[in-house]
Amino acid sequence: MHERIRLIDHHGKQVLLVDLSNCSAAEVEEIARAVPEFVTTRPRGSVLILSDFTGASFDEETVRAMKESAVFDKPYIKKSAWVGAESFPEAFRDNLKSFSRREFPTFKNRQEALNSLVED
Repeated sequence: MHERIRLIDHHGKQVLLVDLSNCSAAEVEEIARAVPEFVTTRPRGSVLILSDFTGASFDEETVRAMKESAVFDKPYIKKSAWVGAESFPEAFRDNLKSFSRREFPTFKNRQEALNSLVED
């Protein structure tokens, strides 16, 4: 598994952390393409996923990879959360949400995002 994709424990629940912080657009694309390999091994509707975009860079290819992954992953995702998404262009975000038919709630920090993901 890619070293930036790992399970973490928060209040007794497993959360898939996708750490894109300080990555170049090419690195974000590579990581985004690797996420489905992990997510699809989990039961449908079970994955809590936190994506950290702090300081990450994006381009159109990056967004294309993210869109493809988001659609492919959708049946497996229970809840998702984003942090550090201030650098993610609003047009890209809207395109991603529309294409994948998923919501990507954003939070100020990892702690807030984790707390939101594990609450029932």
